[in-house]
Amino acid sequence: MERRRNAFVAVASALLLLGSTGAIGGGKDMSFFVTSVGMGDGANLGGLEGADRHCQELASTVGAGKHTWRAYLSTQGSKLDDASAIHARDRIGKGPWYNAKGVMIARNVEDLHSAKSKLTKETALDEKGQMVNGRTEKPNRHDMLTGSRPDGTAFPPSPPFQDMTCGNWMKNGEEGSAMLGHHDHSGPTPHPWSTSWNSSHPTRGGCNQAALQSTGGDGLFYCFAEK
Repeated sequence: MERRRNAFVAVASALLLLGSTGAIGGGKDMSFFVTSVGMGDGANLGGLEGADRHCQELASTVGAGKHTWRAYLSTQGSKLDDASAIHARDRIGKGPWYNAKGVMIARNVEDLHSAKSKLTKETALDEKGQMVNGRTEKPNRHDMLTGSRPDGTAFPPSPPFQDMTCGNWMKNGEEGSAMLGHHDHSGPTPHPWSTSWNSSHPTRGGCNQAALQSTGGDGLFYCFAEK
């Protein structure tokens, strides 16, 4: 009886340890997730700082707060000779990244932005290890804020070119737009732009919550552990 009791305690302790490291179903710590909730103010995320904080807070709720979390978002310069743009691909660390179930999403930055990427509807889980609704489900939440081109780099300055980051993630009105990706690789056509996980189409009708929801979004975005 004592031996069985000790075995039970050992198993329970192991499970608690596993949960405290942010790994729900696999042997690897979670280092990637889709936000389970947006910030509720359209594409106004409080800039990159606010978006990163949201990632950090959500990760902390599931025991993964020891990592430094970064939102997969780019910014744009404000004029032609403005070199201050930030590229999403440059702010997420070197990889590899694993979801909450311990499944590898990508080995490194290059793989993430290539056909080697394993980011799909089945693997792009939220911080709780749950799948996020795709295009064929209600409500559709497959639009992910990225503000990025397919290779993870920033768009040209705005102005003079189109706003693709909702004012560098500070707008929540009817003006501006932001580039979105489809985490489920599903769109109205099979063309690459329609199925891209990080650069499918811009928002329609502005940067407020209603505009995001009108094309199948909810203000969600990707979070990666930089380290």
